[in-house]
Amino acid sequence: MRARLGGDRRRGSDDDQGSVVAEFAIALPAIAVVLAVGVGALAGASRQVRLQDAVADAARLSARGEQTSRVTGAVTAAVAEASVDISSRGDLVCVTASAPALLGLRVNATGCALAGGL
Repeated sequence: MRARLGGDRRRGSDDDQGSVVAEFAIALPAIAVVLAVGVGALAGASRQVRLQDAVADAARLSARGEQTSRVTGAVTAAVAEASVDISSRGDLVCVTASAPALLGLRVNATGCALAGGL
């Protein structure tokens, strides 16, 4: 029989018991914050994309001569609580919209179309 080197040692000492729990208790809030920020960023980006698409559609509607209420409705149907501004810039009709996002931030988008376009 061979003799064991070092005797009958445990992998860790009694001083290390509970350290995994303590490390997990510190890491868990950090992970939760990172996940919350990531989800918030994705939600804000999604809202920005929806607003940009709605503004582009609204600019084409306005350029064709649709009523202001229909143009505004096209944006607010896609992004609730959006504020809409319609303006002319030479031969272009531009629609600018702004909507609230998370944490008090706002997303903005502008779309322009050639006036009288199809």
